[in-house]
Amino acid sequence: MPRISGDRNGSLWVDIVLSAVAIFAVICCVVPFAIILSASLSDELSIMRHGYSILPRGFTFTAYQTILGSRTSLIWVGYRTTVIVTATGAVLSTLITVLAAYPLSRKNYKFRRGMNLFVFITMLFNGGIVPWYMVTTQWYGLRNSYPALIVPYLANAWNVFLLRNFMSAIPDEMEESAKMDGAGNFRILFSIFAPLCMPGIATVALFNVLAYWNDWWLGLMLVEGNKIIPLQYFLLRIMESLDFLSKSTRAANMAGTRAAIPAETARMAICMLTIGPIIFVYPLFQKHIVKGMLVGSIKG
Repeated sequence: MPRISGDRNGSLWVDIVLSAVAIFAVICCVVPFAIILSASLSDELSIMRHGYSILPRGFTFTAYQTILGSRTSLIWVGYRTTVIVTATGAVLSTLITVLAAYPLSRKNYKFRRGMNLFVFITMLFNGGIVPWYMVTTQWYGLRNSYPALIVPYLANAWNVFLLRNFMSAIPDEMEESAKMDGAGNFRILFSIFAPLCMPGIATVALFNVLAYWNDWWLGLMLVEGNKIIPLQYFLLRIMESLDFLSKSTRAANMAGTRAAIPAETARMAICMLTIGPIIFVYPLFQKHIVKGMLVGSIKG
């Protein structure tokens, strides 16, 4: 009996320590988000004088009014463009990754070693910005269109290797048994491999969603005008304008005008406008990602 009591006490202390670590991790994630939200709702002069805090100082919507203002229609254009690009690009990119990872994970694939080397080289070297721009715009004609914001990110070597490692853990006997029953490669992939690799596919899909949602580079390089401007690039232009006005005001040394241009609070408001919608995507993938981590820990 004393031994059982000791084991229970030890298990209790382990649970307490793990709970404390989990609570600390949650605080480390929540507090920065709360500070950003608080700063976006604070007065610029209060931020400059007292710094950041969890609760807003001089509660105001000035930062959001400055960002939106007369640009409300363009904000909605940015959201529409980014949602369309993210949804379409994430689905297509995940599908391409699955189709590429499957043959690279099979030992009986004739060109497996050469294709793995080819994909790996693309992670180390690239042709440079100028050749990339010329090929993208002149050869493929990707400019001022939705495909221009989708196609360049459809294939990602890191995601291919990540999913390939997931599929490599599936025994070859399952594939051979399916072939004996008359199943083709596509049937094997989508009926056997895809369900078993769903945690890995969900992780790759999340990476693709984040990549497309946070991208501003393709908008800068391949889009002109405001008809299909991505949200991130549009907000970047607003931030650059606010920084320029703020520096001009300081150079002029005009009394009281420093707080009239909410450069710092606007930067925090932009963070909220960009990360606000995307945080609702995580609960959709959480179950599969956690399952993938558990499977990896058991196998590893």
